[in-house]
Amino acid sequence: MTELTERIERIAVQDGTIVTAYPALSLIRSSDISAPVPAVYKPSLCVIAQGAKRVMLGLESYCYNHGSYLAASVHLPITGQVIEASPETPYLSLQLQFDMDQILDVIQQSNVTENTGQEPPRALVISRMSDPLHEAVMHLIRLLDTPDDLPVLAPYAVREILYRMLQTEQGDSIRQFALLGSRAHQIAHVIEGMNLHYAEPMRVEKLAQAAGMSKSSFFACFKEVTAMTPLQYQKRLRLTEARKILLATTSDATSVAYQVGYESATQFNREYARLFGQPPIRDVHRFRETI
Repeated sequence: MTELTERIERIAVQDGTIVTAYPALSLIRSSDISAPVPAVYKPSLCVIAQGAKRVMLGLESYCYNHGSYLAASVHLPITGQVIEASPETPYLSLQLQFDMDQILDVIQQSNVTENTGQEPPRALVISRMSDPLHEAVMHLIRLLDTPDDLPVLAPYAVREILYRMLQTEQGDSIRQFALLGSRAHQIAHVIEGMNLHYAEPMRVEKLAQAAGMSKSSFFACFKEVTAMTPLQYQKRLRLTEARKILLATTSDATSVAYQVGYESATQFNREYARLFGQPPIRDVHRFRETI
């Protein structure tokens, strides 16, 4: 991973997330162990070049380090924490966002037998990097040195990355979310709608109907994919979005609570403090003081 480490460190010279000239690709650097940070992962491939990270999905804990990758196949509310980093050896990683249409396009061009009858897998997986996948990632990273080549060659490099990712031991789990007619794809379709309309009232019966499943089957499949119930998932979406709004604007907590779908400011404050450790305004002040 030496070359990957050197290239990320050369571009990400300060702690934080750097969006590269190829917008779907971000580089992350942290010189210290971090506090747990709630966020929402979009469908993406995350590769650690140096250091280690813990990701909490529901009550499940996933740890991975250099030489490993994490793949999220749907939008997932997670809590991430850098657990191995120092000023001398900072945490360095990359995140490549993709969508299921790109995965499906790769599947259709490869000689893979489609199996849509499987039960849906977890939408977050961790696996070791294979040599072909590592080299495909390097093809994209090296293109950052030649910005004029990015618009033409980056899409091919990304396609190669997705193809190699599908060839790893976790490839079949990822593939299920792209296959039309699979239960994983049906759940992914519902999750996409939930992310677009997270502030609206939710009825599990309506979501099950959109997935083409019975209520009980949908509930079980949704929890298998996300490690959360639909209500827990929506709550995490709302609270994470509320924090983004509070940090980016001067809005008060009550107006933000209603904006993200809460009917009770008291309930919002209570659940916000439970997730982020402090009530909304105190949490925002602490975050800004840290910066």
